[in-house]
Amino acid sequence: MSLASEIKLGIQSYSFRKFTFREALKFIADLGLKYVEAYPGHLPPKKEEVEKVKEICHEYGVKVVAHGVNHMPPDKEALRDLFEFAHSLGIEVLTADPDPNSFDLLDELVDEYQIAVAIHNHGPGHRYATVESVLKAVEGHSELIGMCLDTGHLARAGEDPIDAVRRLKRRLHSMHLKDVNKERRDVVLGEGILNFKGLFNSLREMGVINKVIIMIEYELEPENPLPGIKRSLDYIISLLKA
Repeated sequence: MSLASEIKLGIQSYSFRKFTFREALKFIADLGLKYVEAYPGHLPPKKEEVEKVKEICHEYGVKVVAHGVNHMPPDKEALRDLFEFAHSLGIEVLTADPDPNSFDLLDELVDEYQIAVAIHNHGPGHRYATVESVLKAVEGHSELIGMCLDTGHLARAGEDPIDAVRRLKRRLHSMHLKDVNKERRDVVLGEGILNFKGLFNSLREMGVINKVIIMIEYELEPENPLPGIKRSLDYIISLLKA
């Protein structure tokens, strides 16, 4: 799948949360994709996990390009351990829910390691539910601190992902692709109300489509997610080809 090499398109491994990490990587490889965002339940951010994960990733030809969601407290030692773990695996983005008083420490670490921190919006009621809340939090801080835009959660918060891309610009580091219906419940990508064609056009207009890590996150049918993920992926590929 040549398009997968042109953009960083993959799967958030939470989509396969009822399976092992090895099984998740095999599914992803069989889908023709080369990238995964590992969630901590599959891959705890510990040094002793690194060599084993490298072997599995090499076996299936899948790169751990992002990791999260990670809570980030104002604890320099704990944060440095997290960044060291990410650096050792070649991770480019740490998806995060950072405490408001952690940003000065994060400024130092993102610049030192050149690993982005992407704040994940977790829907209505979350402290980073909206684009404005993220932009306010990162104001005055390194551009490497930005957002992981979850399209489904943003829609549930009453915001437009297309507008979000235009507002975030270079602070958009990654995306979790979800679609929702009129009741704001998750559905297969392309079967809901979100305008993904417009979303990809915005990514191109902002010049970030080849920079942003784009992950399909399918939370439905955890016991058998592959059919829904395949339909979602086929839809996204059809848009990219267009």
